[in-house]
Amino acid sequence: METEKTRGFAAIGREILSAARNELYINLPYLDAALCALDFRPGGGVTLSAATDGEALYYDGAWLGERYLRSPTAVNRAYLHIILHCMLRHLAKKRGRAPALWDLACDAAVESILDGLDYPCLAGGETPMRRKFYGQCLQDMPVLTAEGIYRRLLRLDLPEYELARLQRAFWVDDHGLWDPERQDGQERSERQDERWKGLSEKTQTGMETVLAGRSTGGEAVLEQIRVAVREDVDYRAFLRRFAAPREVVAVDADAFDYGFYTYGLRLYGNLPLVEPPETREERRIEDLVIAVDTSMSTSGELVRQFLACTYAILRSTETFTRKVNIRILQCDDQVRSDTVIHDLEELRSYMDRFELAGGSATDFRPVFERVEQLRREGAFTSLRGLIYFTDGMGVYPQKRPPYETAFVLLEEPPLTVKIPPWAIRLVLDLPGLEKAVREAAEEYPELADLDELPQL
Repeated sequence: METEKTRGFAAIGREILSAARNELYINLPYLDAALCALDFRPGGGVTLSAATDGEALYYDGAWLGERYLRSPTAVNRAYLHIILHCMLRHLAKKRGRAPALWDLACDAAVESILDGLDYPCLAGGETPMRRKFYGQCLQDMPVLTAEGIYRRLLRLDLPEYELARLQRAFWVDDHGLWDPERQDGQERSERQDERWKGLSEKTQTGMETVLAGRSTGGEAVLEQIRVAVREDVDYRAFLRRFAAPREVVAVDADAFDYGFYTYGLRLYGNLPLVEPPETREERRIEDLVIAVDTSMSTSGELVRQFLACTYAILRSTETFTRKVNIRILQCDDQVRSDTVIHDLEELRSYMDRFELAGGSATDFRPVFERVEQLRREGAFTSLRGLIYFTDGMGVYPQKRPPYETAFVLLEEPPLTVKIPPWAIRLVLDLPGLEKAVREAAEEYPELADLDELPQL
């Protein structure tokens, strides 16, 4: 039951947050829309902290008052910390990632921005430990994004005590309300994500105007916002580029002139002057190679999810024929398995019983050597491309193959990874894959079995 004391702390907390918002607005006017985008709500299950679910900023009034007495700039930093989480869309991107590592990566990315802003109202955050961590991360990535830091933490596999030290160094707010699987539904989470993407795009435009030709310390914010609002990859459209032209038995409405057809019927009764063409040319996927990196850095469950999404998209597209010739190659430093798929039901069966074979270092060259051998043996009739699912770290072939090659990555690779210029680099996260599957199911509702795919 709410007491008078609790109501008093709630009112004090609201005044403190309002003061922090006003001071931030004076110093960072290009963030005006974002700074006013969250309602202030006491409670919400939050104690000794502040938190957000993308719609409101929940706070503990007593904790906020005590923190303000110790350091008003700490409250300013906490407020902007939470706003930046929303602008950079950290809440929606949590799905499919290790919660503890993602929370740490998001906090580190946001604090790196705050530590780089040279404003008195945000002073007092950077420490030697933070500076060391930033320097180590910058060796792998040009901009300290949550995605890049998360990938690095996964690769390092730090012991628990070291992870706990980093969490204490960067902790500011409670991320307990971020869960995109909570009861109020995924649709609400997506709606919030779209709202914050729109606010970030407006902020980006304003910042590019304000910062043009000047260095004000806001460049780090702008760089991260550019990454956050980057256009999503259309994986379905990407798969269609591997289709080859072929003639199919179907009426070609575009090449048929209905004027002459109806004129003949009017003139001769039941005798049209022209008949509709019985065939038409379409682009269909017949031959396709899917290569899977089975090195130690690749998860078997992640590969199975990638195959599930690819199956769903291919199953729903008109550019895919019923009878196909798909080769699925598993390779680390050598080809571990070579499976031939003749139709999509075989692909479904393969996906269901998939097991990763390998676990050594990564060398991409054996796959290309195997595909070239198959081409010489006549295993393909119209091979248009090869899709290689990998983390990007390995030995690449120097010579360009006579077909398109795409390396599909779920995260941006480190700067040390140099993908050949002739290859297509497609960075596609799990939410992007899931979105492609949902769009396929909406466009082709008769494909009820899409709903039976494993949840990602």
